[in-house]
Amino acid sequence: MTTAILSSTFFLTLLLAVGLFFFIRASAKDRTETLTFFSKSAEADLLEQLQQYFASRAYQVSQIEPEASQITLSGFVRPSRFLAIFLSGLAAIGILCFNLIFSFLFPQQAFFSLGLLLLAPLAGVFYWRRAGRREQVAFKVQPTPPLTNDFLSQLTIRAHRDELIQLRQKVPLTEKEIEPS
Repeated sequence: MTTAILSSTFFLTLLLAVGLFFFIRASAKDRTETLTFFSKSAEADLLEQLQQYFASRAYQVSQIEPEASQITLSGFVRPSRFLAIFLSGLAAIGILCFNLIFSFLFPQQAFFSLGLLLLAPLAGVFYWRRAGRREQVAFKVQPTPPLTNDFLSQLTIRAHRDELIQLRQKVPLTEKEIEPS
């Protein structure tokens, strides 16, 4: 192979390595969102549904603020074994690709660069340490504003994006924008 082909392939491999690095780093990023939902259930019924749902997800009440009508729950979110193994595998493939191009460019150091493969499990360790953490869910159930005649209660919730996705699937809620009149 020519030097131009190897150099351009090496450059593209470095770009992919940078992308892989940021992908691994983003795997443990906090993704907390605040959303507003509406329910056709009364406030007390919706509060009971939420209490049952979050108890089944191993969340416990950590704080109640009566003046703000807000309840804060906390629970430990376990990291995913699959994702830790997957990230380690991606890192190993990335290092092998880097090593292949490196061995063509510098054949005398090819054996030395195989030692970089020992770094691949660090991706899984990084994810495992950062993703296992205590999460908080804060929500407020209140009567709906006058503009929403179809709904009886309004839920404002701040939680992790994945938790909100699960909540939408299990509890009958409607995410709706209120249009000012």
